[in-house]
Amino acid sequence: MAKNTDLYTSPLVERNASREMAELFGAQKKFSTWRRLWLELAKAQKKLGLNIKQSQLSQMVRHLDDIDFKKAARYEKKFRHDVMAHIHTFGDAAPKAAPIIHLGATSCYVGDNADLIIMREALQLITAKLAAVINLLSKFAKKHRSLATLGFTHYQPAQLTTVGKRATLWCYEFVMDLQEIEHRLETLPFRGVKGTTGTQASFLALFEGNHSKVKQLDKIVAAAFGFKKTCAVTGQTYQRKFDTLVVNTLASIAQSAHKFCNDIRLLANLKEIEEPFEKTQIGSSSMAYKRNPMRCERATALSRFVLSLASSPQMTASEQWLERTLDDSANKRVVIPEAFLAVDGILQILINVTGALVVYPKVIAARIAAELPFMATENILMAGVKAGGNRQELHEKIRLHSHAAAAQVKKLGKPNDLIGRLKADIAFSKVNFEKVLDPKSYIGRAPQQVDEFIRDIVTPLCRKYRKEFSKKVELNV
Repeated sequence: MAKNTDLYTSPLVERNASREMAELFGAQKKFSTWRRLWLELAKAQKKLGLNIKQSQLSQMVRHLDDIDFKKAARYEKKFRHDVMAHIHTFGDAAPKAAPIIHLGATSCYVGDNADLIIMREALQLITAKLAAVINLLSKFAKKHRSLATLGFTHYQPAQLTTVGKRATLWCYEFVMDLQEIEHRLETLPFRGVKGTTGTQASFLALFEGNHSKVKQLDKIVAAAFGFKKTCAVTGQTYQRKFDTLVVNTLASIAQSAHKFCNDIRLLANLKEIEEPFEKTQIGSSSMAYKRNPMRCERATALSRFVLSLASSPQMTASEQWLERTLDDSANKRVVIPEAFLAVDGILQILINVTGALVVYPKVIAARIAAELPFMATENILMAGVKAGGNRQELHEKIRLHSHAAAAQVKKLGKPNDLIGRLKADIAFSKVNFEKVLDPKSYIGRAPQQVDEFIRDIVTPLCRKYRKEFSKKVELNV
């Protein structure tokens, strides 16, 4: 069927997120989940003694997924109420069950519980992809654990580090995100069966004042959907703070992605590291030579979008009056899906990029060679003293030669000739310059830190996700 090109469609779905994530927030998933919630409520009510027939449950089971969306739309236009529209649509499909669908429940029984179910599944998808990014970055770090590179602070040349050690900095932030998302999954509750204002009064009436059965009903339905616990208390809705916590977790991933991708963009400018660039890829419509870091640029753009979304659930949660207001609904319908779709798209890009980063060791070495002479002056000074020189006299010579060399670089645009000047100075004739200028002498424990980080942090964390690492990621554009 041809796509309707007259209407706006979300770039998050068309260009960024995976199909599996987009389907989670589609109408079929949402409303079939509603029907399953109605079914499990009725099953639990029957189990606890209400007069619900097996034939009613069986008819519900047969129509969990065959949703007549056109009919539901007509009902919603009539009722101006989406839950009632789908109650009637389900009742038409399962007429025997129509009298007991939604028995004792409020709209948030299906709306809120379905949202929590879908968010949990979406978090699980995000977790697997995040673990894949961590795994790929750790492999990259291990491969380049000893490759010396110029470090930067304030984006100015600093002491040396290694390419692998720098990669662990990126990786560690994603590790923290994975730990946070695992905690969020572990603690995300089910709203449960709480009634109109959270008092369970309607269910207490159905079970003729039997508090034990009402409490069992809550637990049975939660367990049917794999939740270990329900909200301790609710108003009509689950606390919208849970949305804040979830979106904040997604925003944290976006923050880490933004930092990583910005670093790759900076390194691409230096021609030290690049994202993958395909044979037929065009960098610019006019400048044919360009190799723009478009994947990382797209990831940073999406990351900024997610970061901007984080404030919305906070404002929504703070605006809920007493037991609830409805000004949350329209906001949630946009913010929650789009935050997940955007982060899913970001992680798709990151898996693609981290799995095929291109490193240029000779460019890296050339940059070290240009800056190391200044950094090596203290070691040269120490070597000169050990060879019998006077510390103060050698220090003054290095100072003068350094200023002269800096003038060559800054004023004349010539290469740094400090080492040549020092070698030509008889005061440093006994210094082993080859040894003093070995970049490996300036990287400290960087290689060992890479090994320890992977062994102690990454490997234990990623062990449970190994099956996910073989899944292929295909970018839409």
